[in-house]
Amino acid sequence: MNRDQIRGASRHLQGRAQTAVGGLTGDPIRQVRGAANQVAGGAQYAYGRARDRAEDLAEDGRHLAHEVWERADDLIEDGRHVAQEARRRVQTHGRRAIRYADANRTTTLLAFVGVAFALGWLARSSR
Repeated sequence: MNRDQIRGASRHLQGRAQTAVGGLTGDPIRQVRGAANQVAGGAQYAYGRARDRAEDLAEDGRHLAHEVWERADDLIEDGRHVAQEARRRVQTHGRRAIRYADANRTTTLLAFVGVAFALGWLARSSR
C-alpha cells in the first residue's frame, strides 16, 4: 500500500462519517461535503492502486528485460561455439583435400581441366 491509497481510504472514511453526522443533525451542507470527500477519497485510493500496479509492471518489465539480455548472451555464446566448430571442420576438410590433391596430382589436374572445359562451354555464346 502506498501513501495515496492510505490517504484516499482515510478521506473516504472521513466523508462517510461527515455524511452520517450531517444526516443525523439534518445539515445538508455537511452531507454534500461528506459525499464529495467520499468520492475524492475513492478516486485517490484508485489512483494509488493504479500507481502501485504500474510500479509492479515496471519492475516486471525490468526483470523481463534482464532475462532477455541473459538469454541473448547465452545464444551469442552458443553461436560462437558453433562457428568455432564449423571453422575447425572446414580446416580439417581443407587439409584433407590438399593432401588428396598432392597424392593424386594427375587426377586433380584432369578434374580441373574438365571443370574449366565445362565452364568455358557453358559461358560460350551460342551462334
